[in-house]
Amino acid sequence: MDFIDLLGPDMSVKILTHLDDPCDLVRVSTVSSSWHRFVIENGLCKQLCLKKFPEFTGVAHVIEVDNMIEPVSNVLGSSMNWECLERNHNVYAFLASGLTPSMKKNCISKAISASSTDNYPEESVLNTLEPRERTDYRASYWSSEGENDPSVPETLVYKLISKICLVTEIHVQPFQAYFQHGLPIYSAKAVRFKMGHPRYPMELESLVADNITANHVLGDNQFVWTYTSPEFPMFQENCLQQFKLPEPVLCIGGVLLVELLGRVQKQEMDELFYICISHVQVVGRPLSPAFDVKIHHPSGKCTLKYCPQADSCMSSTSSSSTRRDSSNPSRLRALTSSLMQRGVRRWEQIILGALLGSGSVEVDDQ
Repeated sequence: MDFIDLLGPDMSVKILTHLDDPCDLVRVSTVSSSWHRFVIENGLCKQLCLKKFPEFTGVAHVIEVDNMIEPVSNVLGSSMNWECLERNHNVYAFLASGLTPSMKKNCISKAISASSTDNYPEESVLNTLEPRERTDYRASYWSSEGENDPSVPETLVYKLISKICLVTEIHVQPFQAYFQHGLPIYSAKAVRFKMGHPRYPMELESLVADNITANHVLGDNQFVWTYTSPEFPMFQENCLQQFKLPEPVLCIGGVLLVELLGRVQKQEMDELFYICISHVQVVGRPLSPAFDVKIHHPSGKCTLKYCPQADSCMSSTSSSSTRRDSSNPSRLRALTSSLMQRGVRRWEQIILGALLGSGSVEVDDQ
């Protein structure tokens, strides 16, 4: 008995939109050719993706055509074209299964570089990853070099924890010099953010691997910025200031630039203007480790790929734990049950990758 035929399209859509896992929708679409068409024609994967990630509305509005990426509006007859609907199904199914379900308040992986540093390594940009103002009984902050001109800007560059992150807000805390007379706060006048990817990915990866980027000034020509935020005023206050972006931004490439515009505090010792930052955070949804991105074009066009190897590594770790606990029969039974559940989830992911075509789909942030 086909309940979709019996209940009609409206009630069937209402029932299927209560599913909360993209793997469930993929399985539904394989029951029969009529169910396959029903899932795709009604955009159920898109509805699921936007239900799980409402901030994604207006971001993932792209498809792939002949291995090239074009906006939906550029595709001939795209409003009702079956190929367009099928590609949207692929894109949203991958995004819904790839983005982490919960927001992370620190999507920064590493500090890459600063435009200047006053005393390295004591005042390195690496200190901005530490949420506390003091570590090991000393101040933890980054400081720029001093300038006579208060309009001279500074920049901090960070690598995010995933090559695709859906970023909603960024937090920056100016540093208050508690060891100086008057307890001055070395904030900037305003802040602006850019997101994008390295122009030469291999060169950046080698710098990060060698741990020399914290005092290595990278030029703007080494990055491609696909998004620039408006300017936000920064207050001269010792607190973690929150800057919410006008709309969630899909950062493809995993690189964030923090532009600190203008200086407000002069140091009594040398009569020069400085900017000092104690902490930076990025709030967003990163792509899970089982997904990866290969960038093809400076605009941010990329291939979103499913990587089962990441799951295999986690399974190997679980297997070694099982061997260590095999001497305890009751514990072994519990672990066997747990592994069987993980195995089902693992097969769901394999099915998802297989049904969506060789485990990759084209996505673009335009």
